Amino acid sequence: MSFQPPIIPATEVPTALRDRGYAVLSRDGLCELAGVDASALHALEPSWNDLPLDGFLRDGGRYRSRRHSCFIVEGASVTQAPHRAHWQPVEYNALHGGLERWFEPVRPDVVSQPAWTTLIRGLATCCSRLAGERPWYVEAHQFRIDTTDGIGRPTPEGAHRDGVDFVVVVLVGRQGIKGGETRVFEADGPTGLRFTLTEPWSALLLDDARVIHESTPIQPMDGPGHRDTLVLTFRAGGFQGPE
Repeated sequence: MSFQPPIIPATEVPTALRDRGYAVLSRDGLCELAGVDASALHALEPSWNDLPLDGFLRDGGRYRSRRHSCFIVEGASVTQAPHRAHWQPVEYNALHGGLERWFEPVRPDVVSQPAWTTLIRGLATCCSRLAGERPWYVEAHQFRIDTTDGIGRPTPEGAHRDGVDFVVVVLVGRQGIKGGETRVFEADGPTGLRFTLTEPWSALLLDDARVIHESTPIQPMDGPGHRDTLVLTFRAGGFQGPE
């Protein structure tokens, strides 16, 4: 059984994040919130066909490919930061925490597309509405989870927080798979929900201090398939890194 995502209008996002710690948007809602054109977002999709294999999976899997780049948003300015490792403390990622993971950067021809910076700027503006105007340190992850070897795991670390202020998980597309259900739970309570994102460029926005999240494994239907996502994390005060 697949549960429908609890889509809300873009205008209700700030209230939903304050009240519940999460908000789910359709593609049109994401475009309205970020001020970006849907056709421009779809033009980014071919770059998910060129993601190098993630060589840091400690479960020995070969089901995840990715690219990673960092940006700093100050007002209307979006600046790409010098390339750096992705790092999380073990408190937030028990499987891969404490490890400097160097991934290939997002391709320059992707970063240079106006839709890329417009999306990041628009979402940072939403973060500032909730937490106050400030520089936002943004990590952008392009992910492809595939079923070439059978099961693919979008979140091998399980239900987790990311150690940032806000997280945006955008479904870029899914093909030839079943599973990949999104689950969101209160970090300090019993309430949770489950649903499956299927519309390209629909999105889940999270207050990382309030909720934990995960996506269930994917399985092939009639041959190898995949699930593509763009994960953007927004953190005040600087990027995460080892002490």
